[in-house]
Amino acid sequence: MAVFQWGWGQALLGVEPAPIEPFLPMVLFAIVFGLSMDYEVFLLSRIHEEWMRTGDSRTSVADGLAATARVITAAAAIMVFVFGSFMLDDVRAVKLMGLGLAVAVLLDATVVRMLMVPATMELLGDRNWWLPGWLDRIIPHVNVEGSTDADPDDGDPTEEEPHSHPQREPEPV
Repeated sequence: MAVFQWGWGQALLGVEPAPIEPFLPMVLFAIVFGLSMDYEVFLLSRIHEEWMRTGDSRTSVADGLAATARVITAAAAIMVFVFGSFMLDDVRAVKLMGLGLAVAVLLDATVVRMLMVPATMELLGDRNWWLPGWLDRIIPHVNVEGSTDADPDDGDPTEEEPHSHPQREPEPV
């Protein structure tokens, strides 16, 4: 807004101050929301895999973040440069979309996904994974990669279902 509406940095970016096109904030929001959910699913699924393996929330957050940080950062950096290249276009709406997306992806990937989400999960501990039993029974449990707990052909059924997770009561607040 400051760049396109008030003209901050207009000489550097080649943008004349004018009102922002009314449709662009909604378009930017929709695109950034989709991109950020991709990062979120990638990060949280890795943290959840570690938690299922170890049962330790603190270690799971650290290991999950360590395993995904480079990939998320690299993907975000690529998108920041691609969206930033839209600033080379002559059309003002394309410039606004490019700068808006570049800044939003940069902030989302660095501040939200690499800082705020892991910090919040660290603070919440085991409460991250608490789910009421009745809800756990009715929601579907999808395992795209298949279960790695036991060989399904060994004829030895386990007591736990493949989707079950360590059952602990959340720590008191």
